[in-house]
Amino acid sequence: MSDTTAHRLSSRELLAKLVAFPTVSSAPNQALIEFIRDYLAAWGVESELFWNADKTKASLYASIGPAGQGGIALSGHTDVVPVDGQHWTVEPFTLSEKNGKLYGRGTADMKAFIACVLAAVPTLLAKPLQLPVHLAFSYDEEIGCQGVRPMLAELARRPNKPRLCWIGEPTLLQPVLGHKGKLAMRCEVRGAACHSAYAPYGVNAIEYAAQLINKLGDIGRQLTSKHLRDERFDPPYSTLQTGLIHGGRALNIVPQECDFDFEVRALPGFEAQEVADQLEAYAQQILLPQMRAVHTASDIRLQPLSAYPGLATAPDSEAAALLAQICGSQDFGTVAFGTEGGLFAQAGIPTVVCGPGSMDQGHKPDEFVSTEQLQLCDAMLQRLAAHLQSPKTTL
Repeated sequence: MSDTTAHRLSSRELLAKLVAFPTVSSAPNQALIEFIRDYLAAWGVESELFWNADKTKASLYASIGPAGQGGIALSGHTDVVPVDGQHWTVEPFTLSEKNGKLYGRGTADMKAFIACVLAAVPTLLAKPLQLPVHLAFSYDEEIGCQGVRPMLAELARRPNKPRLCWIGEPTLLQPVLGHKGKLAMRCEVRGAACHSAYAPYGVNAIEYAAQLINKLGDIGRQLTSKHLRDERFDPPYSTLQTGLIHGGRALNIVPQECDFDFEVRALPGFEAQEVADQLEAYAQQILLPQMRAVHTASDIRLQPLSAYPGLATAPDSEAAALLAQICGSQDFGTVAFGTEGGLFAQAGIPTVVCGPGSMDQGHKPDEFVSTEQLQLCDAMLQRLAAHLQSPKTTL
């Protein structure tokens, strides 16, 4: 960064710089990642970048402290959701403050945590750490946790990786050990067009898509069964919803095409693919024979859009014990939204979630994080640094 010097910047100052980068998932995050890389370099911390195919986005991985000794990864995503179509009363990509609230896209979800982590770098460097801290900042979390995957794949090949991961998604700094996974799918229905006056001689793709959506509703109701519930979550069962649908050309033409997108929010331990398999079986066994009896080229195709696993860290795990110590609370909870935590866990890195702000403000116009939450997160990271500087530290 052009004004980089190795002097302390507060978490608020760093948050202002981070918010100024409009890193919506459809846009590059290169400028933000290079800012973080240069900020860390000014403190003598080297970074490793994991680029996407066209070199417009990257995840960043950096380590502070002794090499080859496990340690803790502090993870966050750099992308934010769009502001298009939202009514903001403040400039979304300029940090502003009013009544103890800091406004801007990504303040809650989740640049505040990244800002606090960066502000803690001088403290982490001030005294020798007994165990390392790893910074893991990724891209495209909002569209399926895409950017963290190449980084985790590389870590899996290395002899030493973090012993645990702390993801700073907004939880009002309450310790969280679990969240649901997600499977997003697209269903493409292909029928046969004709004049609407002769509708029985065509294959109405919209009407068959409606039957498939109704089937998803039936499956969703089955998922609320008592034996499939987990009362730690809200709602306490896996959920289904259809979010997008496109089809038809004109009212007097039997529609040949209809596509719809649906998602499964799956409890840990429930395989979301089972929903897609049930829908596929219904399409193949019930609907397609009817469609092809009229037009043999009719088809129904399902294709995955994105997926990530759920998270269920054990309350008696090392990761939970550390989080409880740093948070000062063993009141572990769950959240409805997803994170990259399940991917870290699949890579053999137990994961917890705790960060400043609330997802009640995330993805909304006039998104904010309170100055109090920022200060409390700063204090938590100071406690983490003190813990890792103690000769008695174990991870």
